[in-house]
This record gives sequence, structure tokens and C-alpha cells, in this order.
Amino acid sequence: MKSIALSVSKIAAPVLGRRGLAEAEMILGWAAVVGEDLARDTLPIKLAFGKGDRVDGTLHLKVVSAAAPEVRHREPQIIERINGFFGYRAVARLKLTQGPLPNAPLPGPKPPRPLAAAETNALAHSLDGIVDPELKAALERWGQAVLGDQPPPPARPLAPRKESR
Repeated sequence: MKSIALSVSKIAAPVLGRRGLAEAEMILGWAAVVGEDLARDTLPIKLAFGKGDRVDGTLHLKVVSAAAPEVRHREPQIIERINGFFGYRAVARLKLTQGPLPNAPLPGPKPPRPLAAAETNALAHSLDGIVDPELKAALERWGQAVLGDQPPPPARPLAPRKESR
């Protein structure tokens, strides 16, 4: 059984070969270079150098818009990690392009919060008169989703205790 890395390198070589072997390795191992958290929200596009130079280049990154401020804040750390990967000062700056990453999964809806016991009881009570079990189940799911999207009800303060004499 061959390692996946060997297969990926052979498949990607024709596409990434124009950029240079080190750049191709960086793109293939992007998560190992910058870490899983940044790799989820960034994608290296190209590494541009001045004419005749191979140092102090500009790395063009595609960045999920919500992550751009964090990437900008962590730019020195990212550059340090990339240069550590290359073994010399290959990158001096990052150029960020905001937008969705290709083949990135779209964020799904936020799941509703669990209902408090009082909310569950009130919902069940409001559905008592419904005879059709399928309709009742559908309305219960809908009610849970609607109530779960709202802020939880405020906790009731405990009634003050009466002092006995």
C-alpha cells in the first residue's frame, strides 16, 4: 500500500510544477505549515518575487472574509512559519484576497438551543387538541425550532421565604 502523499504529489505535479517544487509542497502541506485552524480559512494562491529574486516575496492568500482580521493580526507568525518551511526568507509580506474558498462547505444553520422543561410542557399543551399524529409531530418540530431560535426565557426569581416566629 502506497502513502497518499506520494500519490497526491504525482497527481498534482503537472498542475503545481510551474510554481516550483517547494511551492507545490507548501500548498499540498498547507495545514502542516500554518496549522489546522488557519488552513480551514486560507488558501495560498501564488508566491510572487521581484524580477530575478527568490527572497522577500509576497504570498497571495485567499481568505474567508470572517477570518481576514485574524490572519492580518497573525501575519508575522504566519510569515515566520512559512519561512521556516522554506528554510530561508522566502516571504516578506502577505496579500489577502477575501472571499469563499473553493470547495469549502457552506456554513449550515445553527442548531436550535435545547428547550427548558417549562417550554417543552407549554408546547406539548398547545398541541393537545391535534388528533393527526403526523401533523402533531411536524408542528412539534416546528415549535421546537422556533422556540429554540429565541433567547431562553429569564429565570424566575425565587419567592422570598416567610419567616416563622
